[in-house]
Amino acid sequence: MAEREALLRALKSGKTFDMLVVGGGATGCGIALDAASRGLSVALAEKSDFAAGTSGRSTKLLHGGVRYLEAAVLHQDLAQFNLVLDALHERGVLLRIAPHLCHRLTLVTPLYGLVELPYVWAGLKLYDLLAVGAGLGQSRYLGRDEVLRRFPMIRQEGLKGGVLYYDGQFNDARMNVALALTAVREGAVAVNHLEVVELLKEGGKVAGARVRERFSQEVWEIHARCVVNACGPGADLLRRVDDPNAAPLLRVSSGIHIVLPGRFAPADAGLMIPKTEDGRVLFILPWQGGCLVGTTDEPAEPSDHPAASEEDVEYLLRHLGRYFNLGVERSDIKASWAGLRPLVHDPSAADTARLARDHVISSSPSGLITIAGGKWTTYRRMALDTVDYAVRTAGLSPHSGCRTERIVLQGGEDFRNDAAASLVARFGLAEEEALHLHCSYGDRAEEVANLCRGEFKERLVPGHPYLKGEVLYAVRLEMALRADDFLARRIPLALLDHRGAVAAAPAVLELMARELSWDEARMSQERQELDLRLNEAM
Repeated sequence: MAEREALLRALKSGKTFDMLVVGGGATGCGIALDAASRGLSVALAEKSDFAAGTSGRSTKLLHGGVRYLEAAVLHQDLAQFNLVLDALHERGVLLRIAPHLCHRLTLVTPLYGLVELPYVWAGLKLYDLLAVGAGLGQSRYLGRDEVLRRFPMIRQEGLKGGVLYYDGQFNDARMNVALALTAVREGAVAVNHLEVVELLKEGGKVAGARVRERFSQEVWEIHARCVVNACGPGADLLRRVDDPNAAPLLRVSSGIHIVLPGRFAPADAGLMIPKTEDGRVLFILPWQGGCLVGTTDEPAEPSDHPAASEEDVEYLLRHLGRYFNLGVERSDIKASWAGLRPLVHDPSAADTARLARDHVISSSPSGLITIAGGKWTTYRRMALDTVDYAVRTAGLSPHSGCRTERIVLQGGEDFRNDAAASLVARFGLAEEEALHLHCSYGDRAEEVANLCRGEFKERLVPGHPYLKGEVLYAVRLEMALRADDFLARRIPLALLDHRGAVAAAPAVLELMARELSWDEARMSQERQELDLRLNEAM
């Protein structure tokens, strides 16, 4: 909390920053880190919390781009082909710079038609070839018996075999928080719960923004040589603040996920149906001890709190029944959520599923720079391209080129794969608790464990490894200011187990009230708003 106060003072100092970034998702925080590490002075304003939107509601996969390879080859689409190459490279970078938050995941695609076998096999071998030094392992064919032995829940009728390949899985919200904190470490002034309410202009050019702090309601001006719009699905909203007549740059789509108990998930691999009868992709993945199923792809409007519709939930349940012998009932769902995708507008595309996930950078007549599109895996490349663009068009003078390929994110610098065992020995943690701290905080896990003593060593809710001391760490050192910041993003409980989050809420509210000195009125407001957020999640 003290650090955030210091950051707010820096934003009120009256200095003119080289760059003001609007938006604290993966792209915005990635831009702040890139620019600050080049020696530029950077401010970042996020109206809610880091990863509160799209960046905290992904499928939790670091895609190498295998889904786009088919379109690249069949349609001779160079943009899709380059997206695959970029994604493969960036996936390797992220596994290296955030080793505590990213890991390799085995995926299997079951095949039900003989014609699919050589087609899919050839595609994945091309995928292996393109990966070159960034590959995670060679794909291979699995016979029908091996597929059923490994995944007895797969529908047997018509099954011909399967293909095994590798991709990456990660903790998206904690990765976003790590990006924000690493950007601050590199000199950026990045603050959450700070809303841009107006763009400042001098001589017709954007020269900063008027901002409002959420809790104090204080308003002030931040001046900057350039302003970068990294608002994800809300990018067009800020573009219309700049120019009410701006044509849409994005088409927004919604993808939902449901979480089932861990017994429904394969123990050591994920499953992907590459094309359902309506052309979508279906994943069933092990995640945080549960089973993650997704996703859908429906047109949507920008929203701060998108919700999973009953129709989309039924769609996933119906397709689970079609491809897997799981016997899933509606009552088995532990949590559900919706995430918005910012897809680059293409009037000729029949639906959002066919829009490319590549990114575009543009500048308005007033100089507002907008980065739009893209996906989590390529956030670093998007940031690199955006900062390069800003340097060219705004006349900025960085001290160096991009260094983010070599900057290890907070928690990863001294990370050791075997360090969880020492947490058990030194702090008397249960193995599950130690592994959670190890994989969430990396080399900061001991610092967190030191706070988890006495009453703070207690679990927030039975059945999950999250400890009360983590609330203290999140408030003091990770800028968590609301219970939802903690329950949905510093830990994933709200996205993993709705009832568990509801049960943990009173303890989290009490601890945050104590840390942040909330009065009764503030406590009541926080309780009401958390209830609203949790009710929206189911």
